[in-house]
Amino acid sequence: MRGRVTRPRHPRWPKHLWLMQTELCTALLILAALTSINGQTIIFSRGQNIAPSFEGWEQNPDGTYNLVFGYMNRNMDEKVHVPVGPDNTLGPGDVDQGQPTYFMPRRNRYVFRIKVPSDFGDKEIVWTLTSHGKTEKAYASLRPDYVIDDLLMMKDIGGLGVKEIERQNRPPVLTIEGNTHRTVRVGSPLTLSAVATDDGIPEPKPAASRTPVNYNAWGLRVAWFVYRGPGDEVTFAPEQFKVYTDYRGNSPWTPGWEAPPLPSDGRFPVTAVFAQPGTYVVRVMAHDGGLITNKDITVTVEG
Repeated sequence: MRGRVTRPRHPRWPKHLWLMQTELCTALLILAALTSINGQTIIFSRGQNIAPSFEGWEQNPDGTYNLVFGYMNRNMDEKVHVPVGPDNTLGPGDVDQGQPTYFMPRRNRYVFRIKVPSDFGDKEIVWTLTSHGKTEKAYASLRPDYVIDDLLMMKDIGGLGVKEIERQNRPPVLTIEGNTHRTVRVGSPLTLSAVATDDGIPEPKPAASRTPVNYNAWGLRVAWFVYRGPGDEVTFAPEQFKVYTDYRGNSPWTPGWEAPPLPSDGRFPVTAVFAQPGTYVVRVMAHDGGLITNKDITVTVEG
């Protein structure tokens, strides 16, 4: 005789407990979905790596080419120092070809250029970058689909180029005052100055009043920052606005941000103080909202 299997009976839960359980399960499923989309919905303040990027190539009037690089620092706040060497190298050729060593947060476009000869052909230059235990590479070549020009850069950075007048835009003119190599002692103030002018295109315009801000504010602006060296050991006075994409605080991508009034003499001085000895590169950037001009000063800081 076959026995009868008796299934255990689950206790009947009050209706409000069933609703609570359902809501909890739903919340957990949503959280799981949010954290599983390749990190797209998660913002990290620090601890993430930097991905180098090849922005494209441009041709010079003499027939040579520029390979243009940028990077993506996946952190919202952390600035990462990666000295030139095994963890920050270019090749083939010299491992040091002008790449940054102090990486600002988030996306930084059109950061540096490597000039290659007219007969570069189908060769490649590879930028290898290791940070926070992860290695990534950017491969630069002269493939036809990688060609870039001022119009593309203006559209990429500032959404410019739709109107005919915007297509006449030219990069700001930027000049360093004094020597491009300086020496200073730790803790002593160093005054740096640059002169910047612009063609007035595009007309000044604040960043959009609400997020997401797709493009930065328009109008000439100038800022100093550390390009090479341990930048956390350097302070600037007056405080400089952020030169990278950030929707918070003093950034050209912050909703409603406007470029500061231009000085009548076109001079942009700054005082830098270095807390640690070493060799630094301080960069000044002139930006009109679409096109960028950079100049660098090498600073030897003695202990």
